[in-house]
Amino acid sequence: MTSQMLLKEAFFKALIGARSNSHSSGHPFSLAWQNDKISRAQLGLWATQHYYYIEQVSQQFAAMFARMPDLDARQHVLENMLGEETPGARHPDLMLKFAKACGLDPQAVKDAALNGEVLPGTMAMRAWVWELAAIRPLAEAAAGITVALEGQTPTLFPAYIETGRKMGFSDDDLEFFHVHVEEDTSHEGHGLEICHRYATTPELQRSAIAVVGASARMRFNMLNGIYEAAVVANAA
Repeated sequence: MTSQMLLKEAFFKALIGARSNSHSSGHPFSLAWQNDKISRAQLGLWATQHYYYIEQVSQQFAAMFARMPDLDARQHVLENMLGEETPGARHPDLMLKFAKACGLDPQAVKDAALNGEVLPGTMAMRAWVWELAAIRPLAEAAAGITVALEGQTPTLFPAYIETGRKMGFSDDDLEFFHVHVEEDTSHEGHGLEICHRYATTPELQRSAIAVVGASARMRFNMLNGIYEAAVVANAA
């Protein structure tokens, strides 16, 4: 690995490329969803896990916000955080709406952790985002959350929406996915800029690139657990 700083364009390319080998769109669960080979009950299990994963996202953004020294970066994170908490359309509440459309009681989804229904990979995923937001260097936080995770949804969720419509879900049921397709493209761009701003040494650039890969693998591993529980166990 070179000890020289990567130019901005090359750095962005390396960051985006680092998630490609573990992009969630290639996971068997995502492929089953995209190919309409999944049931509402199986999607309900996914929704339960995803609710736990995202339920504290605005607080995680707040932790990252509090550590940022420059106003411009804080304003971008604040915009993201406020989007998560939009009155009447909070992202966790939109996930509960989708879970209800899958046939689940929203309160049961909220209580999944209390009832021992949150999978280990899902718990690890949420803990990893907390580590990024509150502990890791800011270049790694921006890379691991915004580039690696939010950056996947604009290419992943459109296929989920298309299949959901075929399954009879309304666009209102699917609002969670529509919102992320619309918002996360700009979030990724802001995340790349923030990452570039804070990755001020070759070592920080390398660690940011590595964290993108780690975050993508963490999400892929979360899907492994969901696939095992929802598809493999069900087939057995």
